Amino acid sequence: MDPISRRISEVAERARRVRAENLYFYLEPVEALSGSSVVISGRRLLLASSYSYLGLLGHPAIEAAAREALAHYGSGTHGVRLLAGNTDLHDRLERRIAAFVGAEAAVVYNSGFVANVASIAALIGRGDVVISDKLNHASIVDGCRLSGAEFVRVPHRDVAAIERALEAVPERAGRMVVVDAVFSMDGDIIDLPAVADVCARHQAWLMVDESHSLGVLGHDGRGLESHFEVSGTIPIKMSSLSKAIPSVGGFIAGSADLVTYLKHVSRSFIFSAALPPASAAAAIAAIDLLDAEPERVERLRTLSQRLRAGLRAGGIEATDDPTPIVPVMTGSDEAALLMTQMLFDAGIFASPVVSPAVPPRTSRLRITTTAGHSEDDVDRVAAGLVSAWAAVSSAGGGPAARDASREPRRRQPGRAPAH
Repeated sequence: MDPISRRISEVAERARRVRAENLYFYLEPVEALSGSSVVISGRRLLLASSYSYLGLLGHPAIEAAAREALAHYGSGTHGVRLLAGNTDLHDRLERRIAAFVGAEAAVVYNSGFVANVASIAALIGRGDVVISDKLNHASIVDGCRLSGAEFVRVPHRDVAAIERALEAVPERAGRMVVVDAVFSMDGDIIDLPAVADVCARHQAWLMVDESHSLGVLGHDGRGLESHFEVSGTIPIKMSSLSKAIPSVGGFIAGSADLVTYLKHVSRSFIFSAALPPASAAAAIAAIDLLDAEPERVERLRTLSQRLRAGLRAGGIEATDDPTPIVPVMTGSDEAALLMTQMLFDAGIFASPVVSPAVPPRTSRLRITTTAGHSEDDVDRVAAGLVSAWAAVSSAGGGPAARDASREPRRRQPGRAPAH
């Protein structure tokens, strides 16, 4: 078997095996969305792994803005923005983003993944050095590799390692440090003041992915700078528009010159069709709501703390990170999938994350709270996790592989209670 066929076969066989045990919980066809719940196969389940951190998905003001844009502009545009695809709505969105995050200008891409890949590959190249946290998002990794620059990965949140890497950069080389603000699989945050100081001393550009911090960190939801109360320290700010902001797309914000450069050099901007007008309008409306209702950010923080406290009370380790992302570490893939199945049977839909999305033996359930959850919702998720954890735990402690003598559990038919 040739190498390509072997890779395809291995993944396909793994998927078949998991499906055969009725433990495949990916690509579930969601039939309806309603607040903090979803309908799958006719069952209403409490959603415990949402990216809609502020509970804005389905907000009437956002949906009204999208409908108005659809009626006025249509479902798409006439092409790429540099030619016939630009509308005044796209310009308004970029101005609104820049004002909200405290930048001179912004450029919008079709997704957060594209924003990272396009901007990193456009800003650095052969002869340059890019330094990346080991746990950065895959889109950052791909952008670094595509750039052709020397790619240096440093241990997670190790500022001293970043400094050592910068000290080794040749004098005439371009240098960039790229980090996540909130690490999406772990829920922890980068030490912005320390990283920014190292970058300033070594004349390195700093790029921060705020996809999971925008709308989450800071009293006003403006992200990492607001959280640490240090404005103007991030030259290149990136975020998606599909998490706390319930639309689609991604952006880079920074100086006007930076944005002009990216609009004329980054290939994904030049050669991709413009964002649909309805999506742009939805993003503007969501940012307006963020400005008008900062109490959503505080509610999110309170509920996140409640979930963490409930898990700890039930014997599950949970850190004190100031984010709504709470990883429940299982170690083995099978334990993560079994816990997911037990939660599903109990009417809770959670996301299992297994290798290769995370390193081997670090599988987990990625649990999140949202401002749209109630206190009872959060307590129910915590209780469900504690029960599932106990059921799959070995006599020696944390979740482990299922006992070989135990038959795989099957999803229970019928309808889960409405929430």
